[in-house]
Amino acid sequence: MQTVRLTRQKQTDAGTEGTLGADGFTCRTFELPWRGNIRAKSCIPPGSYMVRIVRSPRFGRVYGLFGTAPRANILIHSGNYAGDVDKGLKSHVQGCILLGKYFGTMDGQRAILLSRPTVRAFMDHMKGEAFNLVIEDHTC
Repeated sequence: MQTVRLTRQKQTDAGTEGTLGADGFTCRTFELPWRGNIRAKSCIPPGSYMVRIVRSPRFGRVYGLFGTAPRANILIHSGNYAGDVDKGLKSHVQGCILLGKYFGTMDGQRAILLSRPTVRAFMDHMKGEAFNLVIEDHTC
């Protein structure tokens, strides 16, 4: 089973920026800032997670993370924002991982861009196969 690495590199109230690397594939990631693993407010803790295809009512066929208890329904999907909503920022996630090609600004807020095509490329690259996701945090 392939191991995919997500390395978190920078964290602000607008989100946690990182890089995802699979054998022959690299992209950028965007998650919520760390807020103590609070549901819908925080990214999940660093660690190793089993990932496989799931069916989401909202996003369709996507990768879902397992072993995230007490959190659930952590997905890898498209979107642009991962800000702290308690600080008035926009967010397209409640703990999930967004993929994109690069970072920029949308409506005055830090965002990940070209997300949909990047998620499609990742799904194609992984061919629906399950994998182990190792999340490392280097934001400190």
